[in-house]
Amino acid sequence: MSPGKLTLAGRTAQHLRAAISAGDYSAGSRLPTEFELAKTLGVSRSTVRAAIRELAVLGLVRTAHGVGTFVVEQPVVSAGLEQLDSITESIRSTGREPGMDYASRVIRPVLPEEAARMAVPGDTEVLEMRRTIYADREVMAFSYDLLPTELLPEGFEIESIEGSLFATMMTRLGVTPHHSTAQVHAVHSEHVGWGPEANGHDLFVLLNQLHYDSADRLLLYSRTYFIEGRYEFTILRGLT
Repeated sequence: MSPGKLTLAGRTAQHLRAAISAGDYSAGSRLPTEFELAKTLGVSRSTVRAAIRELAVLGLVRTAHGVGTFVVEQPVVSAGLEQLDSITESIRSTGREPGMDYASRVIRPVLPEEAARMAVPGDTEVLEMRRTIYADREVMAFSYDLLPTELLPEGFEIESIEGSLFATMMTRLGVTPHHSTAQVHAVHSEHVGWGPEANGHDLFVLLNQLHYDSADRLLLYSRTYFIEGRYEFTILRGLT
């Protein structure tokens, strides 16, 4: 094969990519069977199988054995991990309208594993918030957030918290997130989230973060479960 010349499987993959881009196969839909694609495209099933493997490597499709091959949803929002910014602003920067619903707000003691992660005494009280995060009313993530109650002014009404949590912290609590430590995990679970889409997703990217002010005081512990395929993280890397 001469340099730059596509194999038959490569040309088949290119054809399928074009069909996906054109909307012939929408996000979440199942592709025709290998037999059907081979017949339609005039190639062998092994060629179709190789083309689908190529699309899977590119993250365009996923195959569930015994069920079929499905078109993967492409990210709605893309954000870099290098810069500390609110999720609201990262969504707005893509030209989409951010939204947020608070499923609950409750004051409680930290659990032992939370105290260890936050490096706080075991009798620390926190405000636990559970939020659904949207972009153009499409669910992006479910977030569990813990804020030490010592940051709350006397008489503060926790039910009044709404919208961007970063904005609330800066404008109403008088604290400003300065830096954070973050861990990223892949999570497969049927028990993340709430509301109408609670049972609609089982694969997430978990961003586990501790937020601090400029004096290294802990402000917030967040566990945000981003729905896989809807929110993409990038990392800027370079030689030191």
